[in-house]
Amino acid sequence: MSHSFETATGLRRLLVRLRVSGQNAWEHDAEAHDLMLYAARKYEALAIKHRCDPTAGAAAAFEAMRTYAVRTADDPWAVVTMAVKVTLIAEERADGLLCSVDQARRPEISRHHDVRRFCDTDADLPNFLPALAVEPFNRDETPPTGAYEAVDATIDLFTALGWPRDTATCTLDYISARLVESGSRPKAHAALRRDHTARALLDIEQEAWSTVLRIVLGNPNPDEACTSDGHGVLLRLLIGHPVAELLDDDLLVFEISETAPRPKARIHA
Repeated sequence: MSHSFETATGLRRLLVRLRVSGQNAWEHDAEAHDLMLYAARKYEALAIKHRCDPTAGAAAAFEAMRTYAVRTADDPWAVVTMAVKVTLIAEERADGLLCSVDQARRPEISRHHDVRRFCDTDADLPNFLPALAVEPFNRDETPPTGAYEAVDATIDLFTALGWPRDTATCTLDYISARLVESGSRPKAHAALRRDHTARALLDIEQEAWSTVLRIVLGNPNPDEACTSDGHGVLLRLLIGHPVAELLDDDLLVFEISETAPRPKARIHA
């Protein structure tokens, strides 16, 4: 059984009538019902070709038929077919790219290859994706500096620049303990700066104590955050700065030497 809407003129006439009949015309009109059944059969093979649901072609055709471009086209069926094809291609790409259909329509997205799962390929993964390649472990290379090594190196640095070893050890151990408790250098610096107990135990003046905190934990000024002064000696050692590089910093060497506790002169009667 043939219908008038199978021709270009008949389809245009039906679409115009549905347009002027109100919002519910597509839902209740018998001829519109037959049109959608015809569209479902017409585009079923095209939908299967693009690995979409067989009814996806009818849904795309419905969206296209409601547009002004189809109603006013010389060949409405040609425009509908092209719109359905474009939509099905976008749906197929969206399924492969694991994205939305709107994103798959964009050239900058659709040009990428489909998502691939590692389990779907027998290729050697480092060759398949060079970013996964890992350099072999070389036991001869110097291992990275650990936290304990950084503290010990700082103690040695302070001792070499005039600090008594026991005082330097107590100072660094106290600062390290507060650093572990606080979880961050700025918090540890703020807490230690107001810690009068530490100054009393270590017998260090306020000005020298503030300088030691800045040297070890870094300058808390946000403007210095990315500088060596902002990093502090502990962090610099942890990220790989050698002790020789620290000794080349004349200002750092001077400040450590100046803050070293000086033996107090005895008072004779």
